[in-house]
Amino acid sequence: MPAAPRERSVFLALLPWPERMQLARALRTETVGGLVLLVAAVVALAWANTPFSGAYEQIRDFRFGIPALGLNLSVGHWTADGLLTVFFLVAGIELKRELVVGELRTPATAALPVVAAGCGMAVPAALYIATSGIGGGSRAGWAVPMATDIAFALAVLAVLSTHLPSALRAFLLTMAVVDDLGAILVIAVFFTAGLDPPALCGALAGLVVFHLLQRFRVTGWWWYVPLGVAIWALMYNGGVHATVVGVAMGMILRTIRDHEEEASPGERTEHLLRPVSAGVAVPLFALFAAGMSISAASLGEVFTRPEPLGVVLGLVLGKTVGIFGGTCLAARFTRARLNPDLAWADVLAVAVLAGIGFTVALLIGELAFPDPAHAEHIKAAVLLGSLIAAAAAALLIRRRNGVYRRLWETETRDDDADGIPDVYQQAGRGRDGAGSGDSGEARRTSCRAPASPSWSPALPP
Repeated sequence: MPAAPRERSVFLALLPWPERMQLARALRTETVGGLVLLVAAVVALAWANTPFSGAYEQIRDFRFGIPALGLNLSVGHWTADGLLTVFFLVAGIELKRELVVGELRTPATAALPVVAAGCGMAVPAALYIATSGIGGGSRAGWAVPMATDIAFALAVLAVLSTHLPSALRAFLLTMAVVDDLGAILVIAVFFTAGLDPPALCGALAGLVVFHLLQRFRVTGWWWYVPLGVAIWALMYNGGVHATVVGVAMGMILRTIRDHEEEASPGERTEHLLRPVSAGVAVPLFALFAAGMSISAASLGEVFTRPEPLGVVLGLVLGKTVGIFGGTCLAARFTRARLNPDLAWADVLAVAVLAGIGFTVALLIGELAFPDPAHAEHIKAAVLLGSLIAAAAAALLIRRRNGVYRRLWETETRDDDADGIPDVYQQAGRGRDGAGSGDSGEARRTSCRAPASPSWSPALPP
């Protein structure tokens, strides 16, 4: 008797209840954080283009700190190198959770987000290199269009969607975790200068102590906060971007609770720091990173200079082609398949939405172009490319939301008020016939037909 074919793993199928609640809390906080981030960016742009722009620059460039420790930094650098470490610490905890108990713990379920995120980073970088090469520009900014701003993207998704399946948000969030890891590796490997081996050795020793404290279940913030600050200072003076420390500590924190614990150290840390990250650290970074003078001439140079044009094309076209194409390839050539609740049109909308690059893209832009004159053009390109991607994604998301809304209305319609939807009482129509028009449109696939019936009611998230 021939062996029964192995069933393909469903990416982002029904999650365990604790993980589902954790995901819901993360989505709600990131959505609010995205709206706060948007406000901060608008304030920065408005402030930098008023008669009070001089005050903005004075505050951003004001320096303070401890010169003897090499930490006499400007306000802008403190937000980029200091506060943003909190953001990367939360990202590190999210990544650790996904690797240990989440969707990235097995190769089958990790295939789609890993391939999608990888292609979503490689294609924009290649498009930037090609554009800058043809135009005779600098290739230093190849990594700028690689990063997706998950807070902005989730905020746009939350504002526009009312009936989209929750799997769409989960797909975006999980892919963004892998995207963040890629951006972190790029910063750590390619944007280091003037390495100081003794300081780096000290930082690594501090991380070893941090790990031992976790391993032996040592509790108390008075151990971890001073140690974390010392590791951050050593890493900064060692020549590696200090935000990498946040990811390293987030990956070290335990995410599986012991029997006597109500929450693991990772859960407790994320619960405390996520509001700080979303409501303070990232908005303040945006406030002092997004401020730039806007004029018709400066916007025109975005499309005439090869470097900013490469950033715009990478965000708008590269992200879309990379993520959508990568997902199709993973679905065709690996054992993972798309969640039956999603259609390929939904994946296309998410791919376009991922072109919103802000926080990490601006950070990499500052690292790649230390000259403020060049950095201004890159900032303009990031803002303009993100705006174009958000507008295009809004059109696609609104259309998909309308399809799912009509499907939901069909499934829940109860004209006779007997408590049973009419679709289940119509003669000759079963579950697979309900709402065939909208359902067919919502579930239609183009890359590959699913191996099993893919109809599933699109309940409101």
